[in-house]
Amino acid sequence: MRRSAPTLALRLAVAGLTGLAGLPACTAPDTEAPPAPAGLTAQAGSATSAHVMWDAAADRDGVTGYQVFEAGRLVRELPAEKTMVDITGLTPQTAYAFTVRAEDAAGNLSGPGPAARVTTPAAKAEDRTPPTPPAATTARATGPRSAQVSWTAAADDTGVTAYDVYQGGVRIHTAGPDASATTLDSLRPDTVYTFTVRARDGADNSSPDGPAVDVTTPPASGDGPGTAPAAFTATASPGAVTLTWTAPDTGRATAEYELYVNGRPTTVIQFGAGAVPSGRAEHRLTVTEPPGTVWAVKLRARLPDGNWGSFSAERRITLIA
Repeated sequence: MRRSAPTLALRLAVAGLTGLAGLPACTAPDTEAPPAPAGLTAQAGSATSAHVMWDAAADRDGVTGYQVFEAGRLVRELPAEKTMVDITGLTPQTAYAFTVRAEDAAGNLSGPGPAARVTTPAAKAEDRTPPTPPAATTARATGPRSAQVSWTAAADDTGVTAYDVYQGGVRIHTAGPDASATTLDSLRPDTVYTFTVRARDGADNSSPDGPAVDVTTPPASGDGPGTAPAAFTATASPGAVTLTWTAPDTGRATAEYELYVNGRPTTVIQFGAGAVPSGRAEHRLTVTEPPGTVWAVKLRARLPDGNWGSFSAERRITLIA
């Protein structure tokens, strides 16, 4: 019996270890920082502002936000979906150095990466005259996720300091005063974009939009045919708006389209049995808004799998009596 005691104790010890092995393992804390944002640029928007942009982080990096610094001082914090910002309140004729750091869900910060440097121009007193709009705009897709936009130079009594590229009424890019073209990245495959360009001077006066230009990015490899309604038009008439488009090739006739007005879903256009367009489609809307109301309209098709497809080009119209 005395010799069996150690054996019993050993068995109990082994049993205890076996029980411990069944407990969940502790997860090590996330201490790995995301990579520093790439593609950082800065352009002077006026004598007192600068436009800072960078490339979006890859999904695998788990970035939840960005911090923008000027000479090591934190000036803005942004969510992950924002990759550009206007820094205001700057001093004319002053050099600035901006850096951006990425942050993940665990609070890890990336390094700052190389700084983007910019010098603000001199202030122009009492300048209230905007530049002329660029007279011509052209664009072409350079891949499923990129496009090049070009424009002609604008004129201003005190000099153009920047060109702003807009898509759907939202500024998405700023180029320098000597630029006549720029490449836009982080676009979506199989999507119609409508770009316009505005010139800006040192007092932050912006010109009207230059001519709008449409670009359709091609589908990415394996994406299949395009899903955006093509050749979209919108025409105002007294008390009505007429929409026309070419139905996308989705494998079968598309009977349902979602209409957006001024960036918001407004109605679903449905075609009844026997009236589903397979080529050119038309729909007439009755409007009650007052004359002079401006609409920005676009639509997308319901796909055979139940999802919505890509948007058409956006058209701006003014309602008439």
